[in-house]
Amino acid sequence: MKLREHFLIAIDAMRANLTRSLITSAIIALGITALVGILTSVDGIKNSINEKFTEIGANSFSIVDHDGDVRFGSGNRKKRQILPIRYREAERFKKEFTLAATVSVYANASWGSTVKHGSNKTDPNVRVAGIDENYLDVSGYTVDKGRNFSPTDLKLNNNYALIGQDVASRVFPDQDPIGENILVGAAAYTVIGVLKEKGSSVGSGSDRMVCIPVTVAKEKYLNSSTSFEILCGVSHPSLLEPAIGEARSLMRRIRSVPLTEEDDFDVIMSDQMAKDLLELLGYLTISATIIGLITLVGAAIGLLNIMLVSVTERTREIGTRKALGATPSVIRMQFLIEAVTICLTGGLFGVLFGILAGNLVSSQIGGGFIIPWLWMSMGIFLCVLVGTLAGFYPASKAARLDPIESLRFE
Repeated sequence: MKLREHFLIAIDAMRANLTRSLITSAIIALGITALVGILTSVDGIKNSINEKFTEIGANSFSIVDHDGDVRFGSGNRKKRQILPIRYREAERFKKEFTLAATVSVYANASWGSTVKHGSNKTDPNVRVAGIDENYLDVSGYTVDKGRNFSPTDLKLNNNYALIGQDVASRVFPDQDPIGENILVGAAAYTVIGVLKEKGSSVGSGSDRMVCIPVTVAKEKYLNSSTSFEILCGVSHPSLLEPAIGEARSLMRRIRSVPLTEEDDFDVIMSDQMAKDLLELLGYLTISATIIGLITLVGAAIGLLNIMLVSVTERTREIGTRKALGATPSVIRMQFLIEAVTICLTGGLFGVLFGILAGNLVSSQIGGGFIIPWLWMSMGIFLCVLVGTLAGFYPASKAARLDPIESLRFE
C-alpha cells in the first residue's frame, strides 16, 4: 500500500474521531507553541542584546569601587571598608592614563528626578548623570540635535544639559528643545543637545536621562561618599588586555594600594553584562524546553489512549483488511501514520503560533522579526517522534490481531 493511501486512511480515521483528534492535536499544538514561542523570543532577545552591546562597544571597560574581603593568617576574614573613587582620583587617572584610549569620568546623580518645562513634566523616574566630554563616545550615545559638552563647559561649570528622546518628547512635544530651559528638580539648565534614541532593551530607561557636566553634578548633587566611575574605551580588541593591565597598575598607584593587598576597586568589561544576561537566557531556554517536553509527554499519553480506543473500535475493520490480504506490517504502518498525522497537525499549528508569539515578545523589547529554522525543525521532529512512540504499541497491537477473531468482534 502506498504512503498516500495510508495518509488518506489516516485522514478518514481522524474525521471519524474528530473531537478526540482535535483535543489531542490542540494539546500538542500548545506544547509546541510554548516551546517554539519561548525559544524564538529568547533568540530575539539575544540578538537585541548583542546589537545593543555592539553599539556600546565591546572594547571598553569600567573602573568602579569595590567592597572586598581582607584575609589575615589562615582563615580570619575582615570586611574591607568601602572606599569610593574620589573625583580627584578619577581625574588623575584620566590625565595619567598613557595608553591610546578614550577615558571618561562620570557619576549617577539621581535615578528619580522630574524634568519640567512650562506646564509639561515627566514622571519622577528620570536618571540624572554627571558626565564629561568623552562619556557619549565611550558609552555608545550619540547626539541627535545640538552638541555635546566641551571641556570649557566643564571648566566653567555651565548649567547645560543633554536630554534623552523620552524626556524631549515629554517636555517638548511641539517645539525644538535646543536653547530652552528646563527644571531638573529645583535646578535650571539650558538644553544644548538631544541624544539619539537608544531604546530600553539594555538597561531600563536609556532614553529617560538628563546629562549635566560632571563638575556641576559634583557641586549640586554629590557628596563625599559618592563614588565616581571611570569608563575607558580602546580602538581595537587587541588593546583591551594591555589597557586593563595598565589601568589596574595606575589605579593601584593612585589609591596607594600596598603590594600585599588586593585591588580595592573592580575592573568590569563592557560585555560582562551581556554575558550575564545571555547566561540567564540560557536557563530560560532550558526551562522552556522542559515545559514543552512535559506538555508533549501529556499529549503523547492522550494520543496513546486515543489510538488504543481506535484499535478496539476498528477491530472488525482490521479483520476485514487482513482477510483481503493486508499484512501485519501494512496494518502497523497505517496506525503509525495515523498517530504521526495527528501529531503533525497539531505541531504545524504550534510552530506557526509559536513563531508569531515569540516574535511578538521579541518586538516588544526592540528585537527584529526572525524565522527560527532550528526550533521549527526541532518542533516537527518532536511531533514525528511523539507520534511514533505513542502510536507504536497500538499499531503493534492492531498488527497482531487475529483476522478471524477480529471479524467476529462485536
